[in-house]
Amino acid sequence: MRTSQTAPPMTNIKIACTASDSPRAQAALTELCERYAFAPLEGCDVIVALGGDGFLLHMMHEHIGLGRPIFGMNRGTVGFLMNTYHPVDLQARLAAAEPLIIHPLQMTATTLDGVTSRVIAFNEVAVTRHSGQSVHLRVCVDGVERLSDFVGDGMIVATAAGSTAYNLSAHGPIIPLGADLLAVTPVCPFRPRRWKGALVPRSAHVTFENLAPERRPLAATADFLELFDVVSVTVQEDTSTGVELLFDPDHSLEERIIVEQFLT
Repeated sequence: MRTSQTAPPMTNIKIACTASDSPRAQAALTELCERYAFAPLEGCDVIVALGGDGFLLHMMHEHIGLGRPIFGMNRGTVGFLMNTYHPVDLQARLAAAEPLIIHPLQMTATTLDGVTSRVIAFNEVAVTRHSGQSVHLRVCVDGVERLSDFVGDGMIVATAAGSTAYNLSAHGPIIPLGADLLAVTPVCPFRPRRWKGALVPRSAHVTFENLAPERRPLAATADFLELFDVVSVTVQEDTSTGVELLFDPDHSLEERIIVEQFLT
């Protein structure tokens, strides 16, 4: 995932509002609808998303073609990618918000039947076992073999923003937004036992090859989209597309990622 900043620019903002199905998000939607006249998605300047991080990810995937910035307000649990929920002064808050353009990873996966699929992921791509047996993977970076036979539960390629999600739970590194790096993190490694993962340039192409596709089936997941019976997966940054997220000036994603590194 690549990030960059642009200058944002708005007055008399036309706002569309979406919410997850959770009671907290629906209650917030009701409250905001009593205060503001919202526009349809196709005619808006900004999309306000009420929910948690998972809901925001769905909105990013679902509305990437609209090209509208998204301002998330937390009505979920962790809400790492979200702003704090406040119902008042929404117009002024959106006008003052700081933009962050996020470019996703592209996963190219080929399955046993020869079908190749290309999907995107804003957080991470994960290649994991889909049976009771460990995976056996050949790992290449930019065409150079780095691991001839990784044995374990799987492997993750994470963006900077996604490095605090599944990647962190697998003991991968937290990556600052400006680091120009991707994390390649093992999930429950067995061989090589002491390998803790790697950091690679954001421009790298990372390829996983299933060394035993018939006996050791793999699943490949890009954010929440899953493919099964995978033979090979290549992951690279997709700079041709992106989503603009908006953050309160005192609540930037970059600052939260730095803070996360010092939590005990």
